[in-house]
Amino acid sequence: MMSPPLVDATVQVLREALTLSRPADVGLSQFFRARPKLGGRDRTFIAEAVFGVLRHLRSLEHLAGGREPRRLLFAWLARHGGHNLREFAPLGDAEELAWLRGVKATDLTALPVAVRLDLPDWLYTRLAALYGDDLAALAAALNRPALLDLRVNTLRAERAAVQARLAADGIRVEPTSWSPWGLRVQGKPAINRHPLFLDGTFEVQDEGSQLLALITGARRGEMVCDFCAGAGGKTLALGAMMKNTGRLYAFDVSAKRLAQLKPRLRRSGLSNVHPIHITGENDARVKRLAGKFDRVLVDAPCSGLGTLRRNPDLKWRQTPQSIAELTAKQTAILAAAADLVKPGGRLVYATCSLLAEENEAIVTAFRNTRPDFRPMPAGEALAAQKIPLEMGETLALNPARHGTDGFFAAILEKTQ
Repeated sequence: MMSPPLVDATVQVLREALTLSRPADVGLSQFFRARPKLGGRDRTFIAEAVFGVLRHLRSLEHLAGGREPRRLLFAWLARHGGHNLREFAPLGDAEELAWLRGVKATDLTALPVAVRLDLPDWLYTRLAALYGDDLAALAAALNRPALLDLRVNTLRAERAAVQARLAADGIRVEPTSWSPWGLRVQGKPAINRHPLFLDGTFEVQDEGSQLLALITGARRGEMVCDFCAGAGGKTLALGAMMKNTGRLYAFDVSAKRLAQLKPRLRRSGLSNVHPIHITGENDARVKRLAGKFDRVLVDAPCSGLGTLRRNPDLKWRQTPQSIAELTAKQTAILAAAADLVKPGGRLVYATCSLLAEENEAIVTAFRNTRPDFRPMPAGEALAAQKIPLEMGETLALNPARHGTDGFFAAILEKTQ
């Protein structure tokens, strides 16, 4: 039930989020930490409303006549939040209720396509050139909240056993379509309090991210590097692939992110992982390991535009200039990571971006300078892992088609 205090709290969070000065989820977390007595339902309402407004910001601005947070919130609640006009009676005056009736009835079909799809003009132009007639479906998928995927830690349990245990506890999950480790959760249970999460039997990880680890083909006893490890989701998956043997290095420039990996490592039971905080791609500790690795995964820093289901504010926070800065960084990181690969080894370059300049263009430029690497078709790598997902030269995961976040990956093998 909406109440004036709940609406006021949501407007407060939304006003800060609309400054786009920091990630929206960071602002939400800080708001909730400062109000520990706020109930679960109220937290859910606030989070869904804030992210809902950010998803549909352009069309809501048209309906609200600007960026006034209360008007944006009411427009979202009326158009997308499933609330009827009677529920607004205790919240607004006669003028506001009359405006809301107009919001409900407004036809948006005559608006420019970028506004209807809730995309900034620059991003609409780039995506339209790439996706053409498929863009409307992609934009709609990006504007739906992501479902929750789990990765079963195969060192601790089999997927079927975890599925059965969760079902016995009233949590419905289904095997993911392609990842042999994945389970997709139905509904919104408090999964991070479940005993199997707390003991490392499963982790939260999008199916697409699981597939990135799988196409490395990491095996027992190998030397493997997760070059941009972050908080280590793919590191943990690689360690399980390697059956806790060999040596697995997790590099990252953020000590804070690597610190988040440590408790996850303890839960996982892995002992072959070596987290290393580096100053950058040219760190001396990286250079000392040149030519040593069988597999190197580069999940490069990127725009994150494939993750708009989870981070809708990114489409408003990124700019053409920030993309250009990222591509320079991606080029440098891929070049440094390639030096780690030994002859016969495999390099996987990946992003969670939908843009060609962060994906194919980076790989093409790399291959022009490094003839000692040849492409391996992604379909071939997937087939080797017995994954029945049809792909061509590269892995291109699309939220509309595959139900995952948007991911790109190119596989390159070192020939000499």
